[in-house]
Amino acid sequence: MSLSAIWGLVQTALELGLTCSLTVLALFLSYSMLNVCDLSTDGCFTLGAAVGAVVAISGHPYLSIPAAMGAGVLSGFVTAVLQTKMGIDSLLAGIIVNTGLYSINIAVMGKSSLLNMNRTETVFTDMKDLLKDTPLAGFQDLVIVIIAVALVIVFLALFLRTRLGLAIRATGNNPDMVRSSSINPVFTTIVGLCVANAFTGLSGCLLAQSQKSVNIDIGSGMVTIALASLLIGQTFMGRGSIAKRAVGMVVGSVIFRLVYTIALRLNMPAFMLKLVSSVIVVIAIAGPYFKTQAPMLKRRLAGSRKEAD
Repeated sequence: MSLSAIWGLVQTALELGLTCSLTVLALFLSYSMLNVCDLSTDGCFTLGAAVGAVVAISGHPYLSIPAAMGAGVLSGFVTAVLQTKMGIDSLLAGIIVNTGLYSINIAVMGKSSLLNMNRTETVFTDMKDLLKDTPLAGFQDLVIVIIAVALVIVFLALFLRTRLGLAIRATGNNPDMVRSSSINPVFTTIVGLCVANAFTGLSGCLLAQSQKSVNIDIGSGMVTIALASLLIGQTFMGRGSIAKRAVGMVVGSVIFRLVYTIALRLNMPAFMLKLVSSVIVVIAIAGPYFKTQAPMLKRRLAGSRKEAD
């Protein structure tokens, strides 16, 4: 394989990894900070992609970004209300919203399962023209997603240090204590899920515009991918400041995409990629456990050898 081909694979993995890292950062907020496993991620990702694509096709590429994020906020609001106001378990609430979003996404896409954006002006085409005849020519996708990821990391680092952000973190740690401190955990949960799903919608919007198409299944399996990336990121940078941990989430997303790219390069059948995702999740979850159990296993083996002697 030539050096240029290798760099092409790495660049593709970087672009996809950074784009999907916005969803990983969304799970970082909802799962790690708020302690809510939001299973509506797949549908919300597709919703952001569909809304962003429709707005861009109508001639408003820059308006598509806040529109997609706004759609994500609505998705997060519905999920939060179901679990906080209607007594529905958080996992079940995510499944319900994810199921309902399938029909909504089809409706947003004009009762079609596919939208073509080949002739549509997007933020990526504008950046391509802007970077023309510069050293960054041809890297417009990478530049845009780096800017987006950097802004989200800065926002999280600042937001989670505010009074509201600290209340959200406290809600995830101990909701009873938060309630006794005259802080409404319902409000913090709603805000946290709305902000998290805004990032998911942004991720879907950017992926759709970079790929110049939206398929109804564009978000399929995204929660699994994001969870695996999050766990990989926690392994690398599990402790430290919010900014450091957020960077770890991005690193985890890029590593996951590199593994995915290598699997594709090895001519693995497309239907096996879901299995690859599942295996990576199992390794990411079980790895730290077996690491803590390793000393005990060594002592048991040593004891068994002494008894055998």
